[in-house]
Amino acid sequence: MNEQEKLQDLLAQLKAEHRGLDDAIGALSDRAVPDMIQIQRLKKRKLVLRDEITRVESKLLPDIIA
Repeated sequence: MNEQEKLQDLLAQLKAEHRGLDDAIGALSDRAVPDMIQIQRLKKRKLVLRDEITRVESKLLPDIIA
């Protein structure tokens, strides 16, 4: 497996985890008494994942200076 394939696999895993956090945050928010601390933790994790996704995407599609 080459570097591009590894990055694509990592990107797919990160995006899947990001979507899962969306679902978890939605489920916690829908409770009668939402656990705001847990929701904040999940949101922070989601932000970290978003940064990681952006980093991996930039490695897959490097900037081309014309």
